[in-house]
Amino acid sequence: MTSEAAPDLTVRIAGRQFKNPLGVASGTFGFGEEYAGLTDMNSIGALFTKAVTPEPRAGNVPPRLAETPAGMINAIGLANPGLKMFLREKVPVLQSLPCPAVVNVAGSTVEDYLLVAEAMEDVDAVWGIELNVSCPNVDHGGMAFGTDPKVLESLTSAVRKVCSKPLIVKLSPNVTDIADTARAAEAAGADALSCINTLTGMKVDIRNKRPVIPRGTGGLSGPAIRPVGVAATWKVSHAVKIPVIGLGGISSAEDALEYLLAGASSIQVGTVLFSEPDAPRGILKGIREYMAEEGLKKITDMHGFF
Repeated sequence: MTSEAAPDLTVRIAGRQFKNPLGVASGTFGFGEEYAGLTDMNSIGALFTKAVTPEPRAGNVPPRLAETPAGMINAIGLANPGLKMFLREKVPVLQSLPCPAVVNVAGSTVEDYLLVAEAMEDVDAVWGIELNVSCPNVDHGGMAFGTDPKVLESLTSAVRKVCSKPLIVKLSPNVTDIADTARAAEAAGADALSCINTLTGMKVDIRNKRPVIPRGTGGLSGPAIRPVGVAATWKVSHAVKIPVIGLGGISSAEDALEYLLAGASSIQVGTVLFSEPDAPRGILKGIREYMAEEGLKKITDMHGFF
């Protein structure tokens, strides 16, 4: 008797086949070297790097993290070594990875994004770029690029003109209708969408009578935002034809499966990595077991149930 074939965990995004649907989210995994020895790198389908900006950034004044009952708030402030040091010191790290690398690109002006995106064109170790559009646009009064569909479409279109590599736009949930910004990114040439970035949150120290994070607000991540992320992924996947990468609060295989059943082509894990660095391996095992139990042969078999 021949045993039934194991489920196929490969996924295809922008013409590239990935060995599995699990990526590690920007800002939670550094550039890969930070987790060496802590996790099985072969269990990761794609690495989304820490944000890269044209100039080095020290980030916001500490404390920059605050725990919440179901997650955490962070206001790191895009701390990163800057483009020149990234090219010199981090690209060799990405070259050694057993999975594709996607560079998260951030900035305060359109020109910032263009500078970093164009620099990635000749870097073989970089498969694609992910636009962090939750950054404040200094040319428009500090409003985040991702909160206005027209501004987002303009930014994405500008980057598309200088970027021939796969272009992923990371959507902000801090909008009235995320389907509007999703359609704007698709119309401007995005190849895929990451859905969602963190929600705006605040934690107050009632004894000092001020926010725990000096900056005031920060980005809420972790299990608390998962229902928001799943709903957004479902809505966006019905609004666009390009792949949607679901993220936000995934800590287990069941969490990941919610996103995949809601229409995500793949997923990213983030905050859970701080407490469980090797979480990807267990999540993949759970996805594989669920698919076998349910008779699902490939990841796309999970789509279309609702």
